[in-house]
Amino acid sequence: MSDGETSNADAPTSSTSKPPAPPSVPTLDWKTRAAISVGGFLIRALARTWRVRVEGREAVEAVRRSGQGVIFTFWHGQMLPLLAEHNRPTTVLISDHRDGEIITQIVSGFGCRAVRGSSSKGAARALLQLSRTLNEGNDIAITPDGPRGPRHSFAPGAVVLSQRTSAPIAFMVSHTNRLWRLKTWDQFEIPKPFARVTVVYSEPFVVAADRARDAAAEVEAVKAALIALGERATAIGMGLIPMKA
Repeated sequence: MSDGETSNADAPTSSTSKPPAPPSVPTLDWKTRAAISVGGFLIRALARTWRVRVEGREAVEAVRRSGQGVIFTFWHGQMLPLLAEHNRPTTVLISDHRDGEIITQIVSGFGCRAVRGSSSKGAARALLQLSRTLNEGNDIAITPDGPRGPRHSFAPGAVVLSQRTSAPIAFMVSHTNRLWRLKTWDQFEIPKPFARVTVVYSEPFVVAADRARDAAAEVEAVKAALIALGERATAIGMGLIPMKA
């Protein structure tokens, strides 16, 4: 999963220019596809054992009932527990590399579909597709530090999409009391069987700016808010503070 490129965001586009060519999707051999199928089944079975509690979903649901698409934004390493809890039709921005194809097959089991692209390839096409999805009133999901990090970096795709479409951003964060943490760049989290997972949604907000370039300047403040929400989820998960009623 990955965020979108925003360079030249304010540059005019010629009406005669050709649309960006779609990225080629890697082909997986039958053994890999079989392993993904089995792995996806096991992950969904594992997810059903998690004890999940959620804070803040009501505000997001109110926006969705109004017919407005939402930009769900979360860290790449927490993708699994968050998409398992979310479990509703959402268009997810995923890398067009081979590992992105594997993730595409897995997240489809949680009701998601993929738009392929990254900050280095297919970005313009991916952002266009995501804008159309939001304008149609459908939800999208972006990991601002994907597809290859650095961990908890924040590419500006989500804030630029919010500025362009007036769609609100809603952060998602999680804390898990018992998990496996992979030795990958994002420290990918897999909750253990019967783990207690705390999921917190932020209040939805729109990035208001006259230009995409101005919206991109808000990245550090938006990143700080996401980090702060993650600290809240950790405090709730550790029993240091109560969940909101």
